[in-house]
Amino acid sequence: MDLFPLDQQRLASAKECIFKKFSGLLCSLSALVFEIVIASSQYWRLWEFDDKFVQFVSFGLWGAYYPQEFNVSGTVTKIQVHIPFNSTWTIPPEFQYAQAMIMWAVLMKPAVLIFSAIAIKIGCMKDPFIEMQIYCYKVAAFILYVSSIFIFVSVSWNHFVDHCGQSTLEFPPDFPVKKESLINKHYTAVFPSGVLTATISIFGVIFFLSEVNSLKLPNQVNAKCASTVADQEI
Repeated sequence: MDLFPLDQQRLASAKECIFKKFSGLLCSLSALVFEIVIASSQYWRLWEFDDKFVQFVSFGLWGAYYPQEFNVSGTVTKIQVHIPFNSTWTIPPEFQYAQAMIMWAVLMKPAVLIFSAIAIKIGCMKDPFIEMQIYCYKVAAFILYVSSIFIFVSVSWNHFVDHCGQSTLEFPPDFPVKKESLINKHYTAVFPSGVLTATISIFGVIFFLSEVNSLKLPNQVNAKCASTVADQEI
């Protein structure tokens, strides 16, 4: 009669251990996906112009985008035109630094995933090497924390300069609209998405550090959790 409640207790304990071990890894993976989306976004800035041909121009980290109408066989078709940034543009420093920081944040994530996966693998062993596991979690937490700073600084700097400061972004001479025709700057989803991504990364850091603290508990507690997870793996 006591076996069924005991099995339920073991199952609940196993689920709790598995959730704790994989939460940081899932946060890191989610942050990586968001960072890739943000880096490739066409809407870091959205400017409105007083021009009858080009009313809106959006700016990504790598180029400008605007809709343009073409007459194809008597049918008016609107096409999104992409103009990549080159030497004819005056690229503002907030864009230049954002390009570097976003790329570093993305490139850091595989290291976070590798170290956290190694730590999880060690924790599933019958006789885990606790010191190595703690080291892997600490490295993963540190890299994830740095990447969260990069993504937060990049989107915050861009948002502040665009709406509160004076951007040095200048168009090339052959661009179809002049900067003097600018009448409005619209808010985009890049800033809140960047803040959300940084927050997810910080949650991942918290989960990693929580695992480090739990590994510093008495050995019998760690051994019980590792044994429970190992039994579920079998």
